[in-house]
Amino acid sequence: MENHLLFYILLALIPVLETSDFFITPFRNFKKRSADDLIVNGIEIYSMKIDSKVTSRFAHNVITSRAVNRANVSREVFFDVDLPKTAFITNFSMTIDGVTYPGNIKEKEVAKKQYEKAVSRGQTAGLVRASGRKTEKFTVSVNIAAASKVTFELTYEELLKRNFGKYEMLIKVKPKQLVNHFEIQANIFEPQGISELEAQGSFITNDLSQVIKKSFSGKKGHVSFKPTIDQQRTCANCSTSLLDGDFTIKYDVKRDSPGDLQIVNGYFVHFFAPTNLPNFPKNVVFVIDVSGSMYGIGIQQTREALLKILEDIREDDHFNFILFGSNVHIWKDRLVKATAENLKKAKDFVRAIGTQGMTNLHGGLMKGIEMLTTAFETNSVPKRSASIIILLTDGHPNEGVSNLQEIQANVKKNIQGRYPLYNLAFGYAVDYNFLEKMALENKGVARRIYPDSDSAIQMEGFYAEVANPMLTEVKLNYPENAISDLTQNNFKHYYDGSEIVVAGRITDNDLNSLTADVKAQGAENDVTFSEQADVEETAKALQEQEYIFGDYIERLWAYLTIQQLLEKRTVTQGEEKENLTAEALELSLKYKFVTPLTSMVVTKPEDNEDKAAIADKPVEARAAPGTQSYPTHSYQYSSPSVPSLYTSVDGDPHFIISVPQKEDAICFNINEETGAVLNLINDPVTGIRVNGQLIGDKRVSSDAKIQNTYFGKLGIENKQLELKLEVTPEKITLQKGRKKTVFTWLDTVTLRQEGLTVIINRKKNLVLSMGDGASFVIVLHQVWKKHPLHQDFLGLYTLDSHKLSERTHGLLGQFFHHIDFNILEIHPGSDSKKPDATIVIKNNKLTVTRGWQKDYRKDPKHGIDIPCWFVHNNGAGLIDGVHTDYIVSNIFDTTVN
Repeated sequence: MENHLLFYILLALIPVLETSDFFITPFRNFKKRSADDLIVNGIEIYSMKIDSKVTSRFAHNVITSRAVNRANVSREVFFDVDLPKTAFITNFSMTIDGVTYPGNIKEKEVAKKQYEKAVSRGQTAGLVRASGRKTEKFTVSVNIAAASKVTFELTYEELLKRNFGKYEMLIKVKPKQLVNHFEIQANIFEPQGISELEAQGSFITNDLSQVIKKSFSGKKGHVSFKPTIDQQRTCANCSTSLLDGDFTIKYDVKRDSPGDLQIVNGYFVHFFAPTNLPNFPKNVVFVIDVSGSMYGIGIQQTREALLKILEDIREDDHFNFILFGSNVHIWKDRLVKATAENLKKAKDFVRAIGTQGMTNLHGGLMKGIEMLTTAFETNSVPKRSASIIILLTDGHPNEGVSNLQEIQANVKKNIQGRYPLYNLAFGYAVDYNFLEKMALENKGVARRIYPDSDSAIQMEGFYAEVANPMLTEVKLNYPENAISDLTQNNFKHYYDGSEIVVAGRITDNDLNSLTADVKAQGAENDVTFSEQADVEETAKALQEQEYIFGDYIERLWAYLTIQQLLEKRTVTQGEEKENLTAEALELSLKYKFVTPLTSMVVTKPEDNEDKAAIADKPVEARAAPGTQSYPTHSYQYSSPSVPSLYTSVDGDPHFIISVPQKEDAICFNINEETGAVLNLINDPVTGIRVNGQLIGDKRVSSDAKIQNTYFGKLGIENKQLELKLEVTPEKITLQKGRKKTVFTWLDTVTLRQEGLTVIINRKKNLVLSMGDGASFVIVLHQVWKKHPLHQDFLGLYTLDSHKLSERTHGLLGQFFHHIDFNILEIHPGSDSKKPDATIVIKNNKLTVTRGWQKDYRKDPKHGIDIPCWFVHNNGAGLIDGVHTDYIVSNIFDTTVN
């Protein structure tokens, strides 16, 4: 249920060259260019084509790139494609000088064994899979000899969903150099007929707009984009390309009837999307997490989203807000109608929402379910109305009932299938698996809300998808003796602008026509729709060979069946789960889909021998404490639990740097003598500076090579506010102007002055917010006072660090603004559970290790594992200069070495 279902490709074919003075990567500007505009570091990409055939919403996409090595030595070429998360790869091949190296799809365990066998011979993987917001990355590289040619060809398929009344295909275009033959071709065939078709690009100039060709007539639509070399240039004599952005195609179909039945070669598909129906009144309960972890951007953007949602609520809707931290608070004791007066009061309430305490998720949900149930029992809402619960949370339940299985059971027992539950997971520190399972068990979905500048828009967009229910309790029926292997045919709600899709197999070989009956509850009365399809008529679609790709309805059925089997696996256990897994695996192998149960093994030539690489279908990051974010042996990695705009230093001392656009993190340690003071943040524009002093263990243990060090004192200064804050494990000293106040960690304090907020949570943490600037969380780590080695220490976490100026520096501060990196080859390391890789960052090529560091903000005792790429040797090559450059004389000194 994304805002738009996307056909989303980031296509780049990038030459990589290492020399003695610099390293060229896909994420840096190239430092050298050939005199020939078409050649970059010896590599010419002479052709790049995206060919899409969309038949009845099912998209078959082939991406082909061709390159030649014009250099007199071998060069390495990278092929990068970003695919929609809902897509399945079906084929890949590399052709080098006429020899084709295909990819083979196998059961994951079989592929893993083949891969491990290659690794045991010292061969390394050359293919990495990574997840983005809506995409998954396919990357492969190969060395090609001088004058050699290489052709990459990738095929994938997906079912386009309808949102807000249109199907949308978004092609991310970024070739990074001029391409002699660049082309996008999209052929659309819809048996219902195409009603509208548009195409545009974020990078399109007035001149380029003339290059986009689009047309549609009857059942066919066509879009092409084929700019010449001169049209690609940013200026008349420039060698840089304009092609950098989004190319979007949107279309819809004619709807002469509520649905459309199609039958081809023994399979059928039924598209159901009625229009011009009255909307149901809605009953919406918003269950909002206001625990301390939502402080900052989380609660700020939640308020923004709720205020916008309140503007869109219709007068015949009913709604309420339930807030949960350590305790549960309700706005009103019952659902209220969306009158102008109530909406005004609701907006005042939302503007005042703050954060505090722990995470009593169970209590909040139970109150929400109880409120909806009471509303129906007391007839305080219309009998014909659609009810939904929208939960937003960013953390793990740790107050009240915290056992996840118990929460799931209680929620399912109390909802009893009456209301869909939609779970919005804010950030990466949530247990997404728990939220997804709980939503699916209650006829809803889970959606991750990415903590970024557009978080509010993401929440508003989700609400817009469910804002206009037109039907409830929708059931699509077909003749039982004529069909089998039916996909899901019961749906809780049908929303305006969406579409229900059901597919199945025809078992009656003598069937001449198929009838579908749809029964549902409408806003005014129960409704029934009937559709009929003639076998011979629908089979004529196969005559359109230019637009059709094989048995598309059969593949659509297989795609949809696999997707739904994988969802069912999420909410089942034991033998039933094993049966679902076996069925999904069988279909994945039969139809050659790369799914979470299969892998594609790619053989590539290198150093006169073939080497194996493996492509897996990533799964959504689960981020449960102590779990891993990637399979140990397949060496893929997917969305880790790394919050956006987030850096920290904690422990011994471990630095964690999140890279939001990569949805990943980099980490490093600093080993320095006790007593040393390190400059962590220095912003000369805002006057904010943070330093930390190291302390060590009480003594060096006999088996330790070096003494462990931690931060025992932190100093935060803001010259504009005349503020100095000194924090130790014993006390907190706040100086504002000439006034000095001393607190201890036994205090519970909320102090608000002009431009300053200080919150001390007893024996846990301190939260410091300075007006519109960055916020800091200082975590207290306490150990047993009689511990022979360890002593109390501090951890520092920065939030909203993007609000500091671009001149910010320091061990942490230098990473507050744009940083990018590229992971090249992932291979086994000295620890079998922690693979090594090569990272290219700041024009440096470094060896890194996949590992974990701890985030102690929510759980100071145990922490939450954060996966990251670990840079060795005190961050050498990652930090500017060397770590000793950041040593200062005292806790408020601003002069670095």
